[in-house]
Amino acid sequence: MTMMTPPPLDQQEDEEMLVPHQEFTEGPQPMEGDCYWFLVEVFDFISAEPATAPENQQVEDPPTFKYRWTIENFSRMNTKKLYSDMFFVGGYKWRVLIFPKGNNVDHLSLYLDVADSTTLPYGWSRYAQFSLAVVNQIHGKYTIRKDTQHQFNGRESDWGFTSFMSLSELYDPSRGYLVNDTCVIEAEVGVRKVVDYWSYDSKKETGYVGLKNQGATCYMNSLLQTLYHIPYFRKAVYHMPTTENDMPSGSIPLALQSLFYKLQYSDNSVATKELTKSFGWDTYDSFMQHDVQELNRVLCEKLEDKMKGTVVEGTIQHLFEGHHMNYIECINVDYKSTRKESFYDLQLDVKGCRDVYASFDKYVEVERLEGDNKYQAENHGLQDAKKGVLFIDFPPVLQLQLKRFEYDFMRDTMVKINDRYEFPLQLDLDRDNGRYLSPDADRRVRNLYTLHSVLVHSGGVHGGHYYAFIRPTLSDQWFKFDDERVTKEDAKRALEEQYGGEEELPQTNPGFNNTPFKFTKYSNAYMLVYIRESDKEKIMCNVDEKDIAEHLRVRLKKEQEEKEHKKKEKAEAHLYTIIKEEVAKELGIPVQFQRFWLWAKRQNHTYRPNRPLLPQEEAQSVGQLREVSNKAHNAELKLFLEVELGPDLSPLSPPLKTKEDILLFFKLYDPEKEALRFAGRLFVKALGKPTEILPKLIEMAEFPANEEIELYEEIKFEPNVMCEHIDKRISFKSSQLEDGDIICYQKTLTSANRDQFRYPDVPSFLEYVRNRQPVSSKVTSKTVVHFRSLEKPKEDDFSLELSKLFTYDDVVERVACHLGLDDPTKIRLTSHNCYSQQPKPQPIKYRGVDHLSDMLAHYNQTSDILYYEILDIPLPELQGLKTLKVAFHHATKEEVAIHSIRLPKNSTVADVINDLKNKVELSRPDAELRLLEVFYHKIYKIFPLGEKIENINDQYWTLRAEEIPEEEKNLGPHDRLIHVYHFTRDPNQNQMAKLHIITFLVYLQQVQNFGEPFFLVIKEGEALADVKLRIQKKLQVPDEEFAKWKIAFISLGRPEYLQDSDVVSNRFQRRDIYGAWEQYLGLEHSDTAPKRAYTTNQDCIHMQNRHTFEKPVKIYN
Repeated sequence: MTMMTPPPLDQQEDEEMLVPHQEFTEGPQPMEGDCYWFLVEVFDFISAEPATAPENQQVEDPPTFKYRWTIENFSRMNTKKLYSDMFFVGGYKWRVLIFPKGNNVDHLSLYLDVADSTTLPYGWSRYAQFSLAVVNQIHGKYTIRKDTQHQFNGRESDWGFTSFMSLSELYDPSRGYLVNDTCVIEAEVGVRKVVDYWSYDSKKETGYVGLKNQGATCYMNSLLQTLYHIPYFRKAVYHMPTTENDMPSGSIPLALQSLFYKLQYSDNSVATKELTKSFGWDTYDSFMQHDVQELNRVLCEKLEDKMKGTVVEGTIQHLFEGHHMNYIECINVDYKSTRKESFYDLQLDVKGCRDVYASFDKYVEVERLEGDNKYQAENHGLQDAKKGVLFIDFPPVLQLQLKRFEYDFMRDTMVKINDRYEFPLQLDLDRDNGRYLSPDADRRVRNLYTLHSVLVHSGGVHGGHYYAFIRPTLSDQWFKFDDERVTKEDAKRALEEQYGGEEELPQTNPGFNNTPFKFTKYSNAYMLVYIRESDKEKIMCNVDEKDIAEHLRVRLKKEQEEKEHKKKEKAEAHLYTIIKEEVAKELGIPVQFQRFWLWAKRQNHTYRPNRPLLPQEEAQSVGQLREVSNKAHNAELKLFLEVELGPDLSPLSPPLKTKEDILLFFKLYDPEKEALRFAGRLFVKALGKPTEILPKLIEMAEFPANEEIELYEEIKFEPNVMCEHIDKRISFKSSQLEDGDIICYQKTLTSANRDQFRYPDVPSFLEYVRNRQPVSSKVTSKTVVHFRSLEKPKEDDFSLELSKLFTYDDVVERVACHLGLDDPTKIRLTSHNCYSQQPKPQPIKYRGVDHLSDMLAHYNQTSDILYYEILDIPLPELQGLKTLKVAFHHATKEEVAIHSIRLPKNSTVADVINDLKNKVELSRPDAELRLLEVFYHKIYKIFPLGEKIENINDQYWTLRAEEIPEEEKNLGPHDRLIHVYHFTRDPNQNQMAKLHIITFLVYLQQVQNFGEPFFLVIKEGEALADVKLRIQKKLQVPDEEFAKWKIAFISLGRPEYLQDSDVVSNRFQRRDIYGAWEQYLGLEHSDTAPKRAYTTNQDCIHMQNRHTFEKPVKIYN
């Protein structure tokens, strides 16, 4: 009995790995035409004519349908699989496929199937989102439901879950899934149009274009899109004075104008190289991922400076600048101190706050100064007081930076705060009678804001990806700007799904006491941009060509025309190529040894070599040859290259072919190994008989001379297998064999030994291959993977055709085989970063992924590149070890050497130091070493000797080893060990210093550190003059140079310059050295050191200069 009901499709997400219809998982997989790989090169010459893009826009409201299938006498069914009745969704026929006793597993197997797949035309496909459920007939809330999505096609006509639920649970009457021996299955199906990532046209689908990623510039792309979609800002950029003699690479205003113009008028994604060149960045900067907040501040400051003295002066302040008042008010006396400060953005706490309002509440929270923390009031002495911040005014465009990253002192590491944090579509900062406003605020201004954009960080503390959700017109339609790709998104995706927090997975095996599984969402909002309602019309103004300087319009249109012309020339260049000459150049095969065949598509949709090119055709250009040979007027010319090889594998002249000769390809089948392989190719006479070539075929197979063999013609493989027996007694012509046909042969089996094999003959084996369904596809989905040596990451080394379903072991075995390596476990693989076009920082762990498809996945993209390296020990053994890169600073020489230390993971810092002592030159035999953690020219930690090395991170933090000076070993009771850092000040702009390469920042108003930090012992009562002498001696700085240096006490980025008579120890709090990097003695002088230079010397790298620094975001021009 079948019942159908049509409620709407539930929007559920199930992150579970799908295991689709898979009846067989073993055995080789010959595909039609596999034999050609040994002698065929097919050249596709694509013309300049544009290809028609397929339909790829998703239907926003897909047709959905719920189908309910009631199966009676369920436990008494003895069929292996059962199909439901057919039902229609989206104009297509569907049905549910069930394996009541499991598809070779002890679980119920459940799939959605295209009901008419065997009768559909070649090349069909359709895309569906669907859920499958086994209904709990006692407690509905325990119904097991799993959902997924899939693009169905001829090879993958069903998709679902092999291990849907355990059979023991299903057949237990008390569980409620089988009541009165009746099982109820539900399928909810939504049909959508196929989305093709590569052919997707952002401009066509959304009206907007994306920005190209230079390597690690997603953070910049998301910010630029946000600024571009603030029309007032864009208009101001267009009105910045530039001239026709300016070059974009040397002018930030012109480069930004050019970028914005292309975003507004181009049909394709826009490059950002001109802009980054105008910043003064090199390739290194483009591959260094920085922070959105940092770049936003630096860029706005730079533009503010460039706008001075122009018609748009003050635009940055007008758009983004607000003011708040810091106050301290005494409780018992009439005294109040206030200080007005400006801001371009606000940093809001995420930790401990449920939403934006809670963060603002915390921002204006009043702090009590009392007890030991009383306030020193002028003329009143120490007083109890209240300290806080209130806002004088907010800007028209309010930028909120969410503090998602912080340093966790308890865990001693950087952490990302993934807590749930909500933000409203409309933000009212006048709430609670203006509780955030100071008494001086203008209450006539209504501070009601609407959300314009949400910048998202997806990933963890050591890396990730940025993208933005933006409402360009503040309508209800949101758009996702993800580098080159722009898509339409709904409000839920842009808001609720970016709150962060945890998400609960549907229970896969629900029971009455099961605890739901929750996982942390690592994609969450990082920066919010709000626009004030009262300023909306002014900010969201119209921007058209009238706002763009004439010289800029002319320049950019001319650039576009030249670009199109070059593109056309490049696309058509091959049309004038003589094929043989080009192949000789590319493949090294002399012209006289080449013979080309036309590669033709037959009526049964197979491809075969059709006929050799005539001598006059071989002399023609590609363009001419395409015209005379291509009756279908397609954009491509497909040719088959035949090369005859001698015994020494050197090329020979092609054998003579007459009209009576037929070119046939041969495959050999071994039923014992269940393997079908390419055996060779022969020219035969059309009127000849197979019996005439049997000795040659037996020789090719290395069979005994008297072996009996059977012949089959492999006619086609899709959509159904056609493989027919060949009568050896009749001619090839009578068997309708012609050029390019494939003949499979095998030993003749007797009726007695046929039963020994699962697939005794070629037809049965091909049927097996066609019908087996690993991960629901009837033939394994293959891909060509380009392997590169990790030492040469820009060069393809070799390529292998592999199944996407290959396990980790399958992949490394084939790589090892190709490289001639006996032990596959010595191969280590690294995935490809599609954004940086570089290897990912971390290699793939031994058996750390399920399939090849997981190795190739990177966010929403799929790569075809893997990097390999050959290890000196097996990878499982290596993974039991920890490798640390330690920079050893010699005590008396200006030399730093980086050593790789490899030890078991349970080793301690003491073990690292002992190992290092055997590799380095010490100033004296009894010297003691210590290990430090250094980042951005500050020392963050001295590692205890007993600390385990397993959790030490040397990827983003520098590990520095050094000898412990004698003076530090004998500290007196009043001696103090302080940090000493080099710094410089830039009077023209504020600087940003990073405490983490990705995100965690401390905003230092005037100080930028550089060079190598160090420790110094200071004595009780010691004056600065004495300390300076010791510093000069330690650093060996000449008198003339040292006289220019200034010494300052720096706390939280604020320098306090010291005089020679000042007692240094009075400035430093009595505290443990650990965690004291925010207070240090600063040495101010110019940084004259060149960038770090490395010279390789066996197992270590020597740095020729110590005073080096890693760069924060900086715009130089």
